[in-house]
Amino acid sequence: MADPPLLGLISRLEDEIQDPDEETFLLYANDIPSQGLGFIDSHASVLDLQLNGRDITIHQSPGVLASSRKGGTTGSVLWKITPAFAEWLASPTNILFNTILTPSCSVIELGCGISPLNALSLSQKVSRYILTDQPYVQKLVLQNLTENKVSSPATKGGKSKKAGSSHKSPSPPSHTAADIHFQVLDWETSQVSPSLTNSPSASSFDALIACDCVFNYALIQPFVQTCADICKLRQSDNLREGDKLPPCLCIVAQQLRNDDVFNSWLVAFKEHFRVWRIPGEMMPATLRPEAGFVVHIGIFKDSL
Repeated sequence: MADPPLLGLISRLEDEIQDPDEETFLLYANDIPSQGLGFIDSHASVLDLQLNGRDITIHQSPGVLASSRKGGTTGSVLWKITPAFAEWLASPTNILFNTILTPSCSVIELGCGISPLNALSLSQKVSRYILTDQPYVQKLVLQNLTENKVSSPATKGGKSKKAGSSHKSPSPPSHTAADIHFQVLDWETSQVSPSLTNSPSASSFDALIACDCVFNYALIQPFVQTCADICKLRQSDNLREGDKLPPCLCIVAQQLRNDDVFNSWLVAFKEHFRVWRIPGEMMPATLRPEAGFVVHIGIFKDSL
């Protein structure tokens, strides 16, 4: 691990996790408040939020959530962790800035659902942001990008048609905004390839974000394998470029629900990744283990 900024980041984290059972015990020893499944409001079609001082409108689909759609429905509504995580992402105290999150970096998010909040938070701080999920969320995530005035394929050259949206903060000049796209990526059926970057000049990513993606056993293996396959894109890049690029950093945020599911995820994740926890004191109170949330950092073992 020769990258100095990455070494600096690792030095500020908790000790590297060696024992998944010990990490599970330490996290679940907290008196975790009940969060239910973790939805903000599973019955509302529209949510009005504040993100970094901006008014944000998020459209979601309670009907899809309640349906028996094969392949899952949980991406159709917003989860509690996402606004808090998105707010932290853009915070000037975020330890990922100037190490991984730089103006030139490319980020991919797994399992974004209908929420572009993380992309909105980083839209003025990174070069490229790729939102990914199954096809059923595409229409709403693009609508949410459009109405919140982020430069994207859905919004370039256009204006929001939402009535009453004039109270929102004006969007920054488009030339400073990240290139934001949605790409279909099903962890079980899609092929991970450089085309995910949606760019002729980039073929890998600097960071991978996953926000509350693992909440049952069936998701663990396809999720971990997809993370590994995305990190391998950076390895392939370095074979061509002569090892100039730092490893792709995995940033995994999750709500602490079932301890056995968490432990099973960590065991599987550690097969491919070296793993650290971001210390609670470096996080806002809303994202700390005692609040029922945790953020881990993973670096693909074969890239070290």
